[in-house]
Amino acid sequence: MTCTQNLINQWRARLLESAADVFGAEPAAAEPAVDVTVLHAKIGELTLANDFLPSALGKAGLLPSARR
Repeated sequence: MTCTQNLINQWRARLLESAADVFGAEPAAAEPAVDVTVLHAKIGELTLANDFLPSALGKAGLLPSARR
């Protein structure tokens, strides 16, 4: 057997020994609840910044002419 085959056999043996732990019947810990209101507020804030910055930078002459 080559070194690679030995390594694969070791990994396989380790997986078979602990597969129940990895894929057990216990449900995984519940994901924390996501506050949609906070996410919507952040989206609005970022949208406002994206809408404001190009026009403000263009008026200040700080944008390259290709983006005006």
